[in-house]
Amino acid sequence: MLAARRRPIGLQTADGLQLVGELSLPAVNDPVATLICVHPLPTHGGMMDSHLFRKAAFRLPALADLAVLRFNTRGTRSAQGQSDGAFDGAVGERYDVAAAIEFAEFEELPAPWLVGWSFGTDLTLKYGCDPTVVGAILISPPLRYTVDAELDTWAATGKSLTALVPEFDDYLRPEEARTRFARVPQAEVVGVPGAKHLFVGHTETVLDEIVRRVNPAAYPLPRVAPDSSGQQSDG
Repeated sequence: MLAARRRPIGLQTADGLQLVGELSLPAVNDPVATLICVHPLPTHGGMMDSHLFRKAAFRLPALADLAVLRFNTRGTRSAQGQSDGAFDGAVGERYDVAAAIEFAEFEELPAPWLVGWSFGTDLTLKYGCDPTVVGAILISPPLRYTVDAELDTWAATGKSLTALVPEFDDYLRPEEARTRFARVPQAEVVGVPGAKHLFVGHTETVLDEIVRRVNPAAYPLPRVAPDSSGQQSDG
């Protein structure tokens, strides 16, 4: 865990629920962009602490001057606590996504990007095409709940859309993903060789691909941590 300003947050949804979350900001600098992380399926263990999002919050404020906003969708529990409500199969979760986007706007966080993972990619595609959102990065998109009309909405806006698709994904592999996303002209499908759905062992690749799009000046990420003076150190 690298240095950052971290604080617990609560998100209030339009249907009256309180969601648990955390905001991580660069320790000194102002953030140049914001990641709103939408986690995998909670009925299969997904939460705000799912490993890619935890590592993004631990590293990217320090290494890429990014704000990282993580939260538990309705009914989801993590070490930070449990959000109100119950899993609603990508229906009521529309209010959860809206609450996170509204929080970023209220806090005047710059250039918000949605970063969805698995189930979170469906929530992103269904409910995240907000005027304030710059674009979206989709990690292991299954396209289980997303319909073509929602992809067409993204296509019409021209907002940046990147899908990181594991070579050995359980649900949607790169070639099929390119076919499904073909209706979004600006969508970029990035196949990740050797990766599976959970991207275990491929964290650096995922974080690099996020940073390359959200803050290109910080790409590629260093593979060693900065020390207190800002110099790179193997410690």
